Amino acid sequence: MWLLLTMASLISVLGTTHGFFGKLNPRSPEVTMNISQMITYWGYPNEEYNVVTEDGYILEVNRIPYGKNNSGNTDAGYDVWLGNSRGNTWARRNLYYSPDSVEFWAFSFDEMAKYDLPATIDFIVKKTGQKQLHYVGHSQGTTIGFIAFSTNPSLAKRIKTFYALAPVATVKYTESLINKLRFVPEFLFKIIFGNKMFLPHNFFDQFLATEVCSRQTLNLLCSNALFIICGFDSKNFNVSRLDVYVSHNPAGTSVQNMLHWTQAVKSGEFQAYDWGSPVQNRMHYNQSQPPYYNVTAMTVPIAVWNGGKDLLADPQDVGLLLPKLPNLTYHKEIPFYNHLDFIWAMDAPQEVYNEIVSMISEDKK
Repeated sequence: MWLLLTMASLISVLGTTHGFFGKLNPRSPEVTMNISQMITYWGYPNEEYNVVTEDGYILEVNRIPYGKNNSGNTDAGYDVWLGNSRGNTWARRNLYYSPDSVEFWAFSFDEMAKYDLPATIDFIVKKTGQKQLHYVGHSQGTTIGFIAFSTNPSLAKRIKTFYALAPVATVKYTESLINKLRFVPEFLFKIIFGNKMFLPHNFFDQFLATEVCSRQTLNLLCSNALFIICGFDSKNFNVSRLDVYVSHNPAGTSVQNMLHWTQAVKSGEFQAYDWGSPVQNRMHYNQSQPPYYNVTAMTVPIAVWNGGKDLLADPQDVGLLLPKLPNLTYHKEIPFYNHLDFIWAMDAPQEVYNEIVSMISEDKK
């Protein structure tokens, strides 16, 4: 990131009109779009809703109710809902707390699983009248699924199948940046990052997207910075969309959430957030130590895809997870995939998405 900052400063000094860093690629209009605009930009119908959690967080949820109209392409036409977790760009409101307050950011993936996912699923069920849904999660989206579906039996009954991409439960063997952050003491971590939002998406990120990453000779540089946490697959990445990815990522989360992940790296366990003292833990959990999450209690049918070169969802951690899943219906390891290939790889439809659609179709029979 420091290298990127230096390059950005050089561009500012030399002036963008000099063309010093190469021709400026045309900027994608998606750089400045919100989710609804991006959906309609690609020709899909869109509905936008606000879901309010039990503890007052307001989550934006988008719905693509059917496929493209008047399209010559084959379209599966499923009713697709896109959820958000508290603290990201599209879920940064609360009935009681301002996002400028410390109280707003006092959460981790515990609360996402306890409040956000149940509220979203309840809303969808009531809106559609469907008794069961198919749940597709990637990375932390799988983490909150594992927690919610193993601790909330009534919620689990509403899930027909759980499709887990790059699943993350334990992170004992992760080689990502999170592994390095575990060496930073909590007091120093909060001095460096504060006690509110971690990695806010600010003006500098937008500048990188529009003025730096759109220049042909800097594409690889930006890619490496963007993928420093999860790895980078240069052969399977659509560089022409780099400005879009950088303009919307990182979307932000809480410092407490990151501390929870560093805790998980240190312990090697799948466990609730440690509030720092037996007294604090008793206030939250009625016990002196944070409880462990038991994925063996999750009976929801689950299909798993993981990557052989994933630095975050390390294959060794996935190997520990799979035997604990009592209703594992399918598993595929893609040897050359890293963590973000599941959402951005050019061959993701062939490697993953088409299989999911086929499985959903089979479930309907």
